[in-house]
Amino acid sequence: MPGIRETRRMPYSCEQMFDLVADVGRYAEFLPWVVATRVKSNSETEMIADMLVGFKAIREKFTSRVQKHRPDYINVHYIDGQLRDLDNSWTFRPIEGGGCELDFCVDFTFRNPIFEALAGQYFDRAFRRMVEAFEQRAAVLYGAPPVSTSATG
Repeated sequence: MPGIRETRRMPYSCEQMFDLVADVGRYAEFLPWVVATRVKSNSETEMIADMLVGFKAIREKFTSRVQKHRPDYINVHYIDGQLRDLDNSWTFRPIEGGGCELDFCVDFTFRNPIFEALAGQYFDRAFRRMVEAFEQRAAVLYGAPPVSTSATG
């Protein structure tokens, strides 16, 4: 499956966006299709976490290693589960005048042919909805943005 990349200018600091993305244990509260998460281990630089994703009656669980380098980037690598592969990365760069540029890239494939077919049809729309969910979560946690965000990608 081809990867997707999105770049957004955010009115929040790199540290704020890093903290939001690194808070995997709360993803089920705001991310669509995330049913549950369980953080198995967590340090300043690495986390091992399980995530249960679902769409209608289909559920898939997978485990990932999350490498963290605060406040610059977060890289996620697939360890185990029903996926064939999963890699994603978040990069946070400060921008002049405040805020940060967030660069998000994801590439994954499913072993389950039903999930793979669904992902192929809806992946782009689902990806954009997830990025929007992070933006909305930032507004809830840090206040509504004083300026509008823009997308490129």
